[in-house]
Amino acid sequence: MNEHGGPPLSLDELRREAAEGTLDTVLVAFTDMQGRLQGKRLSTRFFLEEVLDHGTEGCNYLLAVDVDMNTVDGYAMSSWETGYGDFAMVPDLSTLRRTPWAEGAAMVTADLTWHDGSPVAASPRQILNRQRERLAERGWHALVGTELEFVVYRDSYEQAWNRAYRDLTPANQYNVDYSVLGGARVEPLLRRIRREMTGAGLYVESAKGECNLGQHEIAFRYAEAVRTCDQHSVYKNGAKEIAAQEGMSLTFMAKPNDREGNSCHIHLSLRDDEGTPVMAEGRGMSAVGRQVLGGQLAALREFTLLLAPNINSYKRYVPGSFAPTAVAWGPDNRTCALRLVGHGPSLRLENRVPGGDVNPYLATAALIAAGLHGVDKGIEPPAPLTGNAYASGLPTVPTTLREALELWEGSELARTAFGEEVVEHYAHNARVELAAFEAAVTDWEMFRGFERM
Repeated sequence: MNEHGGPPLSLDELRREAAEGTLDTVLVAFTDMQGRLQGKRLSTRFFLEEVLDHGTEGCNYLLAVDVDMNTVDGYAMSSWETGYGDFAMVPDLSTLRRTPWAEGAAMVTADLTWHDGSPVAASPRQILNRQRERLAERGWHALVGTELEFVVYRDSYEQAWNRAYRDLTPANQYNVDYSVLGGARVEPLLRRIRREMTGAGLYVESAKGECNLGQHEIAFRYAEAVRTCDQHSVYKNGAKEIAAQEGMSLTFMAKPNDREGNSCHIHLSLRDDEGTPVMAEGRGMSAVGRQVLGGQLAALREFTLLLAPNINSYKRYVPGSFAPTAVAWGPDNRTCALRLVGHGPSLRLENRVPGGDVNPYLATAALIAAGLHGVDKGIEPPAPLTGNAYASGLPTVPTTLREALELWEGSELARTAFGEEVVEHYAHNARVELAAFEAAVTDWEMFRGFERM
């Protein structure tokens, strides 16, 4: 949004620049189950004359496919039996923005509805909107920040694919965590990403190196929950496009190799309608803040499927890796799953469980639902952990997608917070991923067994 509170790109500006010939394309997009942008590139004239008032259509299989876009049996909302019809993509004009990395183009985020106007319940943005509505019923609003790490390679995406992702050249050859010199090695790419995300209406805070070879993080200012997730999706897609244009590649995979994984720490705080912090009191937590924290701890294992959605997600959780294992909290304690950060109005919870592969809408919805559970049930958190959570002996986050799926399917809390349709839809998505993984013959198996077994 601009400094006056409007959208990053107004309709008047779009119309003017369309007439001038500088903006000829509008991308209407939504975020799918896997966290990817899906949509259509439309001529600006067609968008203004037809789609602006009526929306556009997309095949409803876009919320019922796997990563490879294979149609998958078992989804209630989309199948061969129902004919794979359409749902409507309705532009949210508050998200209209330029995309400086795509010449002559703008983008708008869409909400998904059925043809009768009812929302598509399994849409990630709708799932978060429902939790936002639950907060609004109490006069509260969630402020959220997401911190995405990624690893940069000198190889293009096509070169990486053709090499089966072996022997890639990382942008840095040693640990550049906070290194000004190390960051300079890849600064031309990072600076371009920062500048062009600013041009798209995002508020860039900083960039820094991280621990893995070629690993970096660009941080953006927190915002209202849905806005943050919209921007997260735009940034993640745009950063990949910019890297590709530079002949490089970057990955947000949770665990791309045997070194440190890519995290996506999510910061959450609540404010009331007057903008007053709800979770803070003085320099510590309020009663509501303690209950929000208690709910996070109580729901964490059952909601992990929304925080760690892939097979690879669970390979981050290694003791001593700064990825959490224990369901614990502590003030400024990076060994815990939940870290309390800041003081006074800046007091917030940082959930350290998600990786860079997370769907931000689903994860943020999980955090809000867990917090509301804590408030509704008056759940008090245990004493904070001040030592090494890895050695605490406390219960741990699930260690596999299968364990997370079982907890999710068996969760009455999930069914109460999200509804049967959402629980079953995302359970089936996990089952599809597990079946695909278990059917695959991996390089590890070949090297281990081809000659020696």
